[in-house]
Amino acid sequence: MSFAYAACSRQAAPPPQDPVALLRAIAPADPTKYPSSAQNKHWDNPYLIIRTGEIALLTAVTANEEQILKPPQVVTTLAGLPASAWPYGRAVAILVDEKPATSESDKSSLRRNRGIVEGELQDAGVTIVWMPES
Repeated sequence: MSFAYAACSRQAAPPPQDPVALLRAIAPADPTKYPSSAQNKHWDNPYLIIRTGEIALLTAVTANEEQILKPPQVVTTLAGLPASAWPYGRAVAILVDEKPATSESDKSSLRRNRGIVEGELQDAGVTIVWMPES
């Protein structure tokens, strides 16, 4: 009998936190902490690579292993990163992976993905540092 009572009296799990609220809880971006432009390869905050069909996420937390995302997953995934992933505050570096031989349909896909990611990050108050193609 006591088992049934305990099962019924448990409280419901709290609802998951809003990813935008979680990101806004991170300190604002501090450009004075960014590496110099000559050292952009040493970016320690999250780094996104926008490709035609996906977004790659690199973080120092995952030893720079790529995590492949769809554009709508970016904000939620970033919100789940630990505080240690944000040494420069609430900023991400983004590289758009467009090659000279990229087809017009792939360029359109890149622009669409860039627009989705850029809009969602701006809505979440995340500073974007655009990285040039190397």
